[in-house]
Order: sequence, then structure tokens, then C-alpha cells
Amino acid sequence: MSELLVDFITSLDGYASAEGWPGFWGLEGPEYLAWLGEQPEVTYLMGANTYRLMSGFAAGEVPDGQDEFRPEEEASVDTLTQAPKVVFSSSLEEPLTWANSTLVRGDAVEAVREMKARGAQLYSTIGSLSLCRSLLRAGLVDRFRVVMFPVITGATGAERIYDGYPDVALRMTGHRTFDGSIQLVEYKPRVLDHPPLAAPA
Repeated sequence: MSELLVDFITSLDGYASAEGWPGFWGLEGPEYLAWLGEQPEVTYLMGANTYRLMSGFAAGEVPDGQDEFRPEEEASVDTLTQAPKVVFSSSLEEPLTWANSTLVRGDAVEAVREMKARGAQLYSTIGSLSLCRSLLRAGLVDRFRVVMFPVITGATGAERIYDGYPDVALRMTGHRTFDGSIQLVEYKPRVLDHPPLAAPA
């Protein structure tokens, strides 16, 4: 059976990015970068907005506020370029220009359900907050992983990750600290229909 991982990189206060900050908030260290390079083969799932952003980076567009990519950012984009990617969108047109990208126009939840049933493979989301919410609500997410960087971006943070989420119970299945400051936590998620009952007095 295939496995679906929702994978987020966040600030401590739950933002996916922040205006004026570089990738990884400029705080990645050698242990974290080495771990990134050791990840198993995966097929990435994304929506149109993430595709437009990341394919632009792959084509040489540099984020606002930067003159050029740092080597760590270039390596991350190169890894994504080489990996298979499935893009869910009704607005993008074929052929997709980013290498190894497949466009799916149908319902993303049903498409992922069918993809997971085909065989043993690891799928992982990248960005695509609304897609992640939909897949989680549908009960398709097997692993929920967050890498938290040691920064609070209350003034500049963009894309609050958990807005619009259902209530979710999380059972921790793994954790790790990189470079003495970056914290990874991994959970098995369970979407709740309602808050747990209060504990008896």
C-alpha cells in the first residue's frame, strides 16, 4: 500500500514563509542539509500556485529580496526538478514546462485515493496548503511531518499553515533535532469529528 506524507517546513509560529527572508529562513545547518539529501525517492503532489512558484525557481527566477540563490536553495530546487511531480489544477495548460511534471485536472482527493491504491509508493506534498487540508479531511494522510525552524515571523510571516484545518489528534511517531536548533516532529494524524470529551472530574 502506498503512503502519503504531508510535509511542512515552518517557522515556530506556523508560517510557511515570510516576506524578505531567504529559503529555510537562512537557518539551515549541515545536519539538516545532510538529512535532506538522504530522503527516499518520492513523488511530490502540489497545486497550481506551488507549481507556478517552484517551476519559476527552477527556471531561474529568484525570490523577491534576493539577488541570487544560495547553494542550499539551488540544491533543493534541483532535487525537486529531478523528482516525479503530480500537479492538480484546472487552470494550468499542458504541456507543463517543469521536467517530470504530470497534470491532473480531476478531483484531487479521488485521484490521490486511486494513486495510493495502485501499489507501494511514497507520496509527499510540497506547499499546497489547500490540497493538504483536503487530503487530510479525506483521511488519506498517513504521516504528518513538520520541521520547525527557530524563528518567529509575527511581523513578516505569510501563509498561515493551519488556518481552516479541522481538529486533528496527532500521535507522535518520531522526532529529531538538527544542528541543535531545528526540530522535526512526525505524527500519525486522526481527524476528529468533535473535540474529545472532557476528562471525568
